[in-house]
Amino acid sequence: MVSRRSFLKTGLAAAAGASLPGCRSEPDEPRWDARAHRKRERSDVAILRAESYAGELVDTVKAGLKLFPLEISGRRVVLKPNLVEFDPQGVINTHPAVLASAIEAFLQLGAREVVVAEGPGHRRDNEYLLTESGLGEVLRDTGTRYVDLNHDSVRPVRLLSRYTPLGTLYLPETVLDADLLVSMPKLKTHHWAAVTLSMKNMFGVVPGAVYGWPKNVLHWSGIGGSIIDINAALEVPRFNIVDGIVGMEGNGPIQGEPKRAGVLVFGDDPVAVDATCARLMSIDPWRVSYLSEAEAFLGNIASERIAQRAEDVDTLRQDFRVLESFETLKITPRAAAG
Repeated sequence: MVSRRSFLKTGLAAAAGASLPGCRSEPDEPRWDARAHRKRERSDVAILRAESYAGELVDTVKAGLKLFPLEISGRRVVLKPNLVEFDPQGVINTHPAVLASAIEAFLQLGAREVVVAEGPGHRRDNEYLLTESGLGEVLRDTGTRYVDLNHDSVRPVRLLSRYTPLGTLYLPETVLDADLLVSMPKLKTHHWAAVTLSMKNMFGVVPGAVYGWPKNVLHWSGIGGSIIDINAALEVPRFNIVDGIVGMEGNGPIQGEPKRAGVLVFGDDPVAVDATCARLMSIDPWRVSYLSEAEAFLGNIASERIAQRAEDVDTLRQDFRVLESFETLKITPRAAAG
């Protein structure tokens, strides 16, 4: 059986040079349309302590949501967890307790409906993943509808940015018709993208039935560029809740080791949320190429443009181990405040 890494090696090598800045042939030509420009003057991000999955997480999630001017009452909320693969010794996926707490919190705050939707890129057998990961039990216990985005009905969406040659993406109707789309990733390092957080989690909305497994068209087009193009194309209202109670360090997103951080991170600007999460992992977000590029038009990275609510980044920062090739991305003492 060909491994995921071997299968993608050729395509990744071909795409890597053209995926992100530094390879622009026309540097003065904007790479995004006006509609894609969502960067605001300041962004709010909240870090809340959450020491254990066994605690009363519903109240923590509700407290985090209430820090933002979200329109929840009467809305159809689509929760998009990170469901990739199952390893009984691993911490690959969004923890079932976080998903269950988010479902309950949104319902208590008046959501008309909460739907869980994911398009796993590594395994095609959704039933296996749901059962073994524990997410299936959450869906049954809460009576929550689940949509396999790999096989959902799709509509063509013209890309609003040009970091890949794709031009158009066929995206699931469940995602496009959401009143609020909530990215719920795991706090993890990534062996190709450096970090995988709110923005990278949107790979799972791209249907495998159209783009293959493991979303190989996106990998061939360039991972960083695909992350930006997908996020720029999604014009639905968005929010982000990152499961950082126990994250993953090292050779993520599948083969890394558990790393306890004891936090949940909330925000409506995915770039600012991911920049904050990177800092929590002792990774400089300015050195993560797709984040620094997204900062130009999708959101904020600069710490002075992020209003930090609840807990402070520096107080809760952990030293997440990264692969040797990403050691240059780690925060230095001088950069720690930036």
